[in-house]
Amino acid sequence: MLVKSNDQTSAMTQSVNIAEAKAKLSALVDRAAAGEEIILSRAGRPVARLMPLAERLPRQPGTLRHWQIPDDLFLEPADEEDLRAAEGVYADEFGISLPREE
Repeated sequence: MLVKSNDQTSAMTQSVNIAEAKAKLSALVDRAAAGEEIILSRAGRPVARLMPLAERLPRQPGTLRHWQIPDDLFLEPADEEDLRAAEGVYADEFGISLPREE
């Protein structure tokens, strides 16, 4: 379906009902990322627009960009207390950590 946008008809624009969009959101996002513009409609009236981002910038390194973990740290045996915590000794049945008795 073609939709008029700013007095120009675009073959790259499609109108989709919100109920249909719920069922096909992943596919609609893929189409928008590929450059297509999707108009979301409720009761035949346009209410929102799904479109690609103008430009995706590469991730910029943050404050820990030079942080490194020494290789020998991975070869050291784990502390008994840390092993017990990893096994869930200090957690309830939902996996929530309990206060430790000091």
